[in-house]
Amino acid sequence: MRIHPQKRSAGIALIIVLVVIVALGILAGGFAYTMKVETKLARNASFDVEFEWLARSGIELAKYVLGQNSMGPQGQVDSLNQKWAGGPGSTNDPLGDLPLGNYQLGNATIAVKIEDNDRKFNINVADEIILRQALTLIGVDASESSTVIDSILDWRDPDDDPHNAGTESDTYETFTPPYFCKNGSIDDLTELLLVRGVTPALYWGSGAAGHTAVLNRPLAQSNFEEPVYVIGLKDLFTPLSSKAVNINTTTATVLQIFPEIDENIAHAIIQGRTGPDATDGTEDDMPYRSPADIARIGGIPPQILQGISRYFTVRSLIFNVTIDVQLAGQKRTYTALLRRNSPRDIQVLNMNWH
Repeated sequence: MRIHPQKRSAGIALIIVLVVIVALGILAGGFAYTMKVETKLARNASFDVEFEWLARSGIELAKYVLGQNSMGPQGQVDSLNQKWAGGPGSTNDPLGDLPLGNYQLGNATIAVKIEDNDRKFNINVADEIILRQALTLIGVDASESSTVIDSILDWRDPDDDPHNAGTESDTYETFTPPYFCKNGSIDDLTELLLVRGVTPALYWGSGAAGHTAVLNRPLAQSNFEEPVYVIGLKDLFTPLSSKAVNINTTTATVLQIFPEIDENIAHAIIQGRTGPDATDGTEDDMPYRSPADIARIGGIPPQILQGISRYFTVRSLIFNVTIDVQLAGQKRTYTALLRRNSPRDIQVLNMNWH
């Protein structure tokens, strides 16, 4: 039997060469991918300033629209048929041809969407009655409502004395991780997810309960099998608004958190502002000129009319602005919160992008 060492050595050498080629190919591919990522990051960084100023231009556009809408006779009312809300605006409206959804700025395009916070009720002024109505409307089990209500009130009040079924810092400090009760006004509605008894489904509604990554902590779970919540607390409340709800922009659902307003009355109030076509945000809308104007709707109980100024307004104070910026094939979304004190005094409370 003959052995051929030269052929065996040649075979091993070939294998080594192939291994080296594969390894070099992998390294080259990894290097190319890294360079591609670095190039993209560098390109994005080069656009940062331009993106920001385009977004700020969108905010200025929103401020201009809100300022113009609050001038003249129509300026005493904010409604869904106005330009800021995406409506057609009034006859001879100077904003009529302003393209909020597709505004060209050089080689970039911005789209501005404005929504008032006053279509929801301010969580910081919601009393026990309002909170109980809201939880009943959502469909929370009666056995859990008191804990949620009292814990929200304890989260807001400045002391460490718990309400009947409420929760203060001594309880939250036993959680993992531990934290303190805020004992102050709610600045961001997601704070409610820190409140004892508020589950993700209760906050977002069962259909959107997947949005649980907003807080880096284990979220509350119900002690019972929760029903399906069509709506959540986020659909009813806001942390920043006036102390009243704009009846020209709110929904029938929000209206039902107020005492004495049932589903039929809520829908009657909405229909009373929509005009002949029964559709919000169109030319034939008939917005209420004052809260007392809902008296034109038949069947409104006297007790609602007597206390209507406590809960309702026809003006909006705080506006959430979303600006979509497209530049060189890239897109960024910015959000800003505006407070309109007067037509010429509109403050930017905050701005961020994601």
